[in-house]
Amino acid sequence: MTDAGMFTSIWQFLSSRGGELTGIVGLSLSVSTTAVVIGALLGVPLGAILGLRKFPGRKFLMRLTYTLMSLPPVLAGLLVYLLFARSGPMGFLDILFTPSVMVIAQVLLVTPIITGLAAAAIAAKEKLSMDTARTLGASERQAAWVVIKEARTGILAGVMTGFGRAFGEVGAVMLVGGNVRYQTRVLTTSIVLETRQGNFEFAIVLGLILLTLSFIVSSVVVHVDDSKLG
Repeated sequence: MTDAGMFTSIWQFLSSRGGELTGIVGLSLSVSTTAVVIGALLGVPLGAILGLRKFPGRKFLMRLTYTLMSLPPVLAGLLVYLLFARSGPMGFLDILFTPSVMVIAQVLLVTPIITGLAAAAIAAKEKLSMDTARTLGASERQAAWVVIKEARTGILAGVMTGFGRAFGEVGAVMLVGGNVRYQTRVLTTSIVLETRQGNFEFAIVLGLILLTLSFIVSSVVVHVDDSKLG
């Protein structure tokens, strides 16, 4: 296919399925953003505890967290599938093959990432910042808050890493969401589908959209963080 023919085909694809594409992009952003927000609400406090506190079993929990950071998406999807299947313990909720269960699968993937990177960032700042804050008369709670503020760039990097994992993930959402058209189809599962059907040009377009959206989200977050630092 010539370049002109390829661009014509892509334009026809976007024109004929523009509404569907908009829904796919919107669902991708909503599922991943919701999962990352929940993951951050869980992971940042857990990371703060692991980074600031010394207690029995801490090293084991850190090793477990680092292990779960590399949890295979298909395994996470399988666990969630078995949990919410009709014969599973949570099957009565009947949310399999819905965006809700896709969020749950992504939360399982991103929470250890955010927890581990937040703990590492906080632990790196803990000694110096904590001692400085205490020297200035801060209470333990105030000193802990100072450490977390000092480590916020590392924490933010953890959150953005979690977003990248969620937004670009395919195995878990394919398994628990089913890639149902107009309901659970997201950018990554659409890329797989178009590739299997031999529509490589469209798959590339979807991939470029995925990368562009990731760049925009990252740029906005970095801009906000730089504004606060400034």
